[in-house]
Amino acid sequence: MDAKVEAAAAPAGTDAAERSVLLLWMIFTGLSIFAAFLLWRYGLIRLMVSSDRTYISSVIAVLYIVTCIHCFWRTRAIAREGEVARSCRTILAAPDGAKALLSDARGLPRGLVTDHIKSLVQKADAQAKGRIDQTLLLRTLADRLRGSNGFGAFVSDTLMKLGLLGTIIGFIIMLAPIASLDAADKVAMKSSMGLMSDGMAVAMYTTLAGLIGSILVRIQYYMLDAATQRVFSDAVVLTETHVTPALERRLGTTS
Repeated sequence: MDAKVEAAAAPAGTDAAERSVLLLWMIFTGLSIFAAFLLWRYGLIRLMVSSDRTYISSVIAVLYIVTCIHCFWRTRAIAREGEVARSCRTILAAPDGAKALLSDARGLPRGLVTDHIKSLVQKADAQAKGRIDQTLLLRTLADRLRGSNGFGAFVSDTLMKLGLLGTIIGFIIMLAPIASLDAADKVAMKSSMGLMSDGMAVAMYTTLAGLIGSILVRIQYYMLDAATQRVFSDAVVLTETHVTPALERRLGTTS
């Protein structure tokens, strides 16, 4: 009895983890928006934009917003694939679940996991007998589930490099007046100090924007990759426990 309770509790825990992926993204994004509102309320964002003569920090902010939209789109897609995997598991775990594999598994909900199951059914139909090896198909499923998740790592690295680029440009602006600096000319001295201050502001604000943007993007796509891995693991367990045994039994009865 305890074993049955544990077996039922395990899928429930997995379901809760998969359903929470979109909620976690929304909570994280909501906290980020609240922090940005506070920074804007106290004038820090306006100060950063007005002090950055290169507009690199503004480019970083726009690129971060675009990346958040992409992450939301990918997170929603993975959440849907998790729902498809749960629906397939419910159907195939039923007493007559093997019937869902007939007619090219058309009774299953649409999704990448279902496409993988359909590929297994087609492979079983083309295979005379023997064990069904789904290694290559699982690699294809992993690539399709991962999709464009690598875009997050690319953007995170790009934001970091944009921040470093702003640092270099800021130091160039700051050190440029030193070559023509005349200690006896107070007006030129004051102008040079202003340019040095502007260069330091560019270096600091772009570095800060790049670091914060890179870290926030990394966190979002880490959660997305973890959810993608959970969906793939569920697909492996589903096919290994329900699909391939049923197909192999069917091959054994027809051979």
